[in-house]
Amino acid sequence: MTIDFTRKDFPEGFEFGVATSAYQIEGSDFGGCGRSQWDDFAATPGNVVRGENGAIACDHYHKWAEDFDLIKDCGLDSYRFSTSWARVMPEGRGQVNQQGLDYYDRLVDGLLERDIKPYACLYHWELPSAILDMGGWRNRDIADWFADFAEVIMGRIGDRLHAAATFNEPWCIAWLSHFLGHHAPGVRDVRAATRAMHHVLLAHGKAIQTMRGLGMDNLGVVMNFEYASPVDDTPQAQESAKLYDGIYNRWFLGGVFNKAYPEDVVAEIGQHLPDNYQDDFETIAAPVDWLGVNYYTRKVIAPNDSGQFPYHDEIEGPLPKTAMEWEVYPQGLHHFLTWADREYTKGLPIYVTENGMASYDEVEDGEVADPVRIDYLNQHVAAVKQAIADGSPVKGYFVWSLLDNYEWALGYDKRFGLVHVDFESLERTPKGSYLGLKEALVK
Repeated sequence: MTIDFTRKDFPEGFEFGVATSAYQIEGSDFGGCGRSQWDDFAATPGNVVRGENGAIACDHYHKWAEDFDLIKDCGLDSYRFSTSWARVMPEGRGQVNQQGLDYYDRLVDGLLERDIKPYACLYHWELPSAILDMGGWRNRDIADWFADFAEVIMGRIGDRLHAAATFNEPWCIAWLSHFLGHHAPGVRDVRAATRAMHHVLLAHGKAIQTMRGLGMDNLGVVMNFEYASPVDDTPQAQESAKLYDGIYNRWFLGGVFNKAYPEDVVAEIGQHLPDNYQDDFETIAAPVDWLGVNYYTRKVIAPNDSGQFPYHDEIEGPLPKTAMEWEVYPQGLHHFLTWADREYTKGLPIYVTENGMASYDEVEDGEVADPVRIDYLNQHVAAVKQAIADGSPVKGYFVWSLLDNYEWALGYDKRFGLVHVDFESLERTPKGSYLGLKEALVK
């Protein structure tokens, strides 16, 4: 199995990159990093496989130069990383950790020295524990605290970034973590989730305004999308899939680009929104320059008769699955790239900011064969190519992820990396997908 695409298949200037996140690779034990909700969540029995955490992770804090050399050697154009709020401001407010600022300074300079474009994301789920103590994303004041964090970190590195985003995956920050309870802080409460869904977007808007005030441009937001397939053709199944799509996909796009939340979702949870929430849309809809699309899979949705919102079950689908038990459905990526452009962003540049798959890769004789990942990448890059042919302004594709890393509540089992990491020795071994991509990008 080989990579079957090259640069020549895409418009001039199209970027190929890789993405990571701070807590998953850096090591929170290092450099004066403060405690985050993920340290607390992982320390609570039953939340994370084997109680594993990001204390050391891939030790990217010390091994970043080696990792950046891997990006450079692969021929990739761009690197998307996140900054840790807890590393920069250990209590979330007030005192700044200079070691943290110096670290991100080194990262940006190290990328530029290698001619790699730095794409920074302010927040990839590392909420400082002290902010969670004050209500976290349920507290409206978090929008101002987050804007303050944006001013501190971007005041240091914003002048050298190619692009910056506010949030990675608002759905995960709010719904996965406050309604489903699968991620930190592990809450299962519809009112908490609804408040979080609004406050994260308010914080987004305020951070965009703050970065504009610093003279920054090329600003965006990264959202995740899942294609919702009804289990059958009945009206009930169609409605269930539509509501799933509303919560997952249309809510966040609607707030940022349409100054409105989808009516079908508001009809169900609108009573939990803050009073006069509509007054915040002018801030939420602060203009952005691009949209990041994270896409992995689809869900098959069936109605249930529980009488409890959101009135559906997720059914196992028939398609091939990754180690995450996620179906491989590249058609969904094409759908979101064309649909988001048509219905919301209307000509703004779109980047595939995450796409990839987990497997159980092992090193054998110094090599890691991962033909299934190569096939996955081929299928999804083909969907990107078709979306461009159909008129969607897709400007780049970032693989998730550069390294095998801490996969949140699933610990270190699920490996998404182009590069294998031995979590005992921390040795890096490029996989077949990395080597295939390296060869493809020089063509």
